[in-house]
Amino acid sequence: MSGYAPRLGRNPEATYRQVDLAGRTAGADAHGLVDLLYEELGRALAATAAAIRAGNLAVKSEKIARAVAILFALEAGLDFERGGPIAKTLAGVYRGARKEILDASLKLDPQPFLDVAANMAEIAGAWRQVRGAA
Repeated sequence: MSGYAPRLGRNPEATYRQVDLAGRTAGADAHGLVDLLYEELGRALAATAAAIRAGNLAVKSEKIARAVAILFALEAGLDFERGGPIAKTLAGVYRGARKEILDASLKLDPQPFLDVAANMAEIAGAWRQVRGAA
């Protein structure tokens, strides 16, 4: 336990995000977890764009890796048996978003990351509407 407190002081914002995320995932159902993944994806992509603007390539790389991992998690969570064509379409969208992110990672233009974030936010909004209607 002695190593815990010093780690908290290194990056209080990151610590808060970890605690917040752990608290929100503890009681979330599968649909709630998808919501959280979309939220975290948007944050990672926005942080990538901000890191590019600030010239912070280490954060840029870290956030790109996070965004790609989230897209893999979203795709892995698709139920192709029950989801049918929608699941197949979403899988293609997630793969396309990963490709856009990886292609953009070689450049210093924040716009592609913001574009992917906007597209994913649209899908997240539709997801919340469907979830609310169910």
